Amino acid sequence: MMILGKLPPFFLSCLLLTIIFIVFILCSPNPFNPISKSDLHQTLALPNSTSHGYDDDEILKCDLFKGEWVPDLQGPLYTNWSCSTIPTSRNCFHHGRKDTEFLKWRWKPHQCQLPRFDPKTFLEFVQGKKLGFIGDSVARNHMDSLLCLLSMIETPVDHYKDSEDRQRVWYFPGHDFTLMILWTKFLVDGEERVINGSSSGIFDLHLHKIDKKWTTDLPVLDYIIISDAHWFFRTIYLHNDTGVVGCVYCDHPNVTDFGVGFALRMAFRSALNHINRCRECKARVTLVRTFSPAHFENGAWDTGGRCNRTSPLSEREIKLTSNEWELRSLQMEEIEKANIEGNKKGTKFAALDVTRAMLMRPDGHPGEFWGNKWMNGYNDCVHWCLPGPIDAWNDFLFEVLRRKVI
Repeated sequence: MMILGKLPPFFLSCLLLTIIFIVFILCSPNPFNPISKSDLHQTLALPNSTSHGYDDDEILKCDLFKGEWVPDLQGPLYTNWSCSTIPTSRNCFHHGRKDTEFLKWRWKPHQCQLPRFDPKTFLEFVQGKKLGFIGDSVARNHMDSLLCLLSMIETPVDHYKDSEDRQRVWYFPGHDFTLMILWTKFLVDGEERVINGSSSGIFDLHLHKIDKKWTTDLPVLDYIIISDAHWFFRTIYLHNDTGVVGCVYCDHPNVTDFGVGFALRMAFRSALNHINRCRECKARVTLVRTFSPAHFENGAWDTGGRCNRTSPLSEREIKLTSNEWELRSLQMEEIEKANIEGNKKGTKFAALDVTRAMLMRPDGHPGEFWGNKWMNGYNDCVHWCLPGPIDAWNDFLFEVLRRKVI
């Protein structure tokens, strides 16, 4: 080091440059061969800007809905503090939930990388359009998740709310985009029987009549996300235009109990047929979100059932022979039937097939942390915390919409 210190600065610089050049020659397999663009792309793993950092060909051929939950250190794109529109019953941290590990997982299809939801790109995609969720409180849960994500880019205008806070309309003026929830229990016309002036919990469903609560606004929608199921798990009498044709959970000697699956299938068939045959409707794409499973353990919702897990299940721990999977399968069959008819008329139907992914997420429900003072002591193992696993539904939503609009 003393010898080097005595060298003039010029010779010292030349010596260092010579050493660096020799190391380059020795370590490079062929330093004088220029790198092709394809090699550079492969070496640096450059993102494909047309699909948010993922290969278009790969993602278009991929089955998005077969996969597993993998660790994700990034976590959700929003928090319960940054999103002011989270309904209090879905704000699990506000009501005392302490664990956060359930937020650190991301859905990974077996065959590809699913693009992470980009709210800016999504708003550009739907600019000038109207998107409506049709369904029950789980459909509202999904809309609230999407609303939180989009609010990161633009603060929406609360355009309309009914007296029960079920029908909601939000408007994003900077993108001329309207987001709404059209709330319905059964998709078809349903009425609860009143006995001695009190609600009975018994419903009459008219399978040949569509619930006008959602059909009135249907013609203005460009994109539809329709779902339903959880209201069908109660005593129901099924009607067609001739009268009672069956029931669900009725235990009546003169009426055939067809089960939840039959009633749900007929309701979806009627709803999708109505969309297909709606002459004044302009919807380009209708997506059916498949059954979102509940995770009550050690009892039902009214017998002490709980959902206090803190991490996902693996794929091998779920049962694809369960009642939940059966309901999902019949929904998929009805989507296919609707698509066959829709193809003749230029309308498109597709599935947001979330059932498999959500069977693995018993950790994502509010459980005891939902703050419902009228049902104190009961656990909510049906809906999903915000933020939470339900946010992955918007990863699915954007990719399926993108495929269908191409």
